[in-house]
Amino acid sequence: MIERNIVGKLENALANMPVVALLGPRQVGKTTLAFEISKKLNKQTTYLDLESDSDFNKLSDPESYFKRFDSVLIIIDEVQRKPDLFRIIRGIVDERKRNGEKNGHFLLLGSASRDLLQLSSESLAGRIRYLELTPFTFKEIEKKEGKDFNYEKNWLRGGFPDSYLNENDTQSWEWRSDFITTYVERDIPNMGVGISPEHLKRCWKMLAHYHGNQVNYSELGRSLELSHTTIKHYIDVLTDFYMVRQLQPWSGNLKKRLVKSPKIYIRDSGILHTLLRLPKMTDLLSHPSIGASWEGFVIENIINQLNDQWEISYYRTATQIEIDLVLKTPDNEIWAVEIKRASAPKLSRGFYEACKDIQATHKWIVNAQEDQYPLTNEIDVIGLREFIKQITSKNELK
Repeated sequence: MIERNIVGKLENALANMPVVALLGPRQVGKTTLAFEISKKLNKQTTYLDLESDSDFNKLSDPESYFKRFDSVLIIIDEVQRKPDLFRIIRGIVDERKRNGEKNGHFLLLGSASRDLLQLSSESLAGRIRYLELTPFTFKEIEKKEGKDFNYEKNWLRGGFPDSYLNENDTQSWEWRSDFITTYVERDIPNMGVGISPEHLKRCWKMLAHYHGNQVNYSELGRSLELSHTTIKHYIDVLTDFYMVRQLQPWSGNLKKRLVKSPKIYIRDSGILHTLLRLPKMTDLLSHPSIGASWEGFVIENIINQLNDQWEISYYRTATQIEIDLVLKTPDNEIWAVEIKRASAPKLSRGFYEACKDIQATHKWIVNAQEDQYPLTNEIDVIGLREFIKQITSKNELK
């Protein structure tokens, strides 16, 4: 069993907040983790799955139902299917608090982003903490597998548990293909999003070819015979459901004209490779998208290790001077991060110019090797494992 890094955060949140929302994509292991945590708590728990008709109907009068479970941790799965619960939950939490019960009343599991659960942040302000459960990360798998860890398997298959842990690449591929189809044909429509499944799936596939770049909404719209506003809406939906990451541009005060559009990444590398029709490692290694795929894999693993004191962006000017990832650390250092898979990476003159623009205090090249060594007096080449250790040391400065 791969231990999830979020376990400690989740236990701490339940001990210190009345309501905890654990959010993340479908099939990422939220329910399994909730059951594991409930076994560790010195508290009775009850579970409701709102995709079950019987459980959904139990909440036809939610206030009466919740009052039957005083001093019980109530776990509600797929909570976004009943957003009117949040107002009721607030009343129950406040009543329990008056009765001397402080924290750990509700654990809400959702497959939609915090933005789509805005009602909860309004109704439960000061009473709720949000946590995100991602697919397996590089760090989690490495901790479990140790010296046997092969990052290429993680890179090819991605981090969804049923994809990564499958018996072979073929079955992993089939699982991901089914996942994509089910997500656009059933899961997203069931969450109340009125979008054509056929159009959404085509858009998702097209976005895979923009992975690591800005999207030209009008150009993509013409390809799909849709308006640019519809394309933007589709991308926002895929972002809200944890399938796409929109990396925002650096916004410092410069006279240079900067690119203002976000860069688009398919968040899970396994899903990306399925959309690009790359079932085997040999297919990936010979594909033109290999560099962009590696960049996205590294960026997603880096971001998943950051706490909320970090600021994340990328830098690109209208003349294509760029930095793949710009990180502002909790102690206000500026890290310029370039991502190269090559064992002997080279940098363009533009990278150095961009570092001057943002006044970078540290410059890194993250590649696929294990060693860390200086490329110049100012720039370190470092593997992903060692770079994550650098992040961990910064997080511990809190």
